[in-house]
Amino acid sequence: MEKKLYTITVFSENTVGLLNQITIIFTRRALNIETLSVSQSAIKGIHKFTITIFSTQDVVEKVVKQIDKRVDILKSYFNTDEDLVHQEIALYKVATDKLLALGSVENWIRDYNTRILEMNETFVVFQKAGHHDETQRFFEELSETVGVLQFIRSGRVAITKSKVERLSDMLQAIKKYEIEE
Repeated sequence: MEKKLYTITVFSENTVGLLNQITIIFTRRALNIETLSVSQSAIKGIHKFTITIFSTQDVVEKVVKQIDKRVDILKSYFNTDEDLVHQEIALYKVATDKLLALGSVENWIRDYNTRILEMNETFVVFQKAGHHDETQRFFEELSETVGVLQFIRSGRVAITKSKVERLSDMLQAIKKYEIEE
């Protein structure tokens, strides 16, 4: 089976130690987490973990089932890139003198759709949001031309292309079931 990038979404309450419980599942299967992002979801009191891994669909399905068995997990899902709208953010720090020696940076700002977050006599910090290949391409361009002093890229943030958060449907079904009882 072909390995590809999968995005696993985990919904839970904000519980101490939960991240450790989740990462153990990946460690036991010798799976490397490519990116990890955690934040509040659109549903009050519910947090959302967004995890990317390179694997086969069969393995991802098993991992998601194992995650779902955890008591503190409300529900987890997996998706491919086609099912999602996703981005990451990257920050690039370069030396001001080297940057100014090039002349105008307007082309970079326009061509790579970047912003300057900070500029002083010592350094300039660029911000770029986009897919991994886009943030990587800008990193390579800066590295080759002026050198990069510091670089950081966030984990993937993603939402599904469906109308509502997938967990919303499950919670509605539970409420309907409780009312009928």
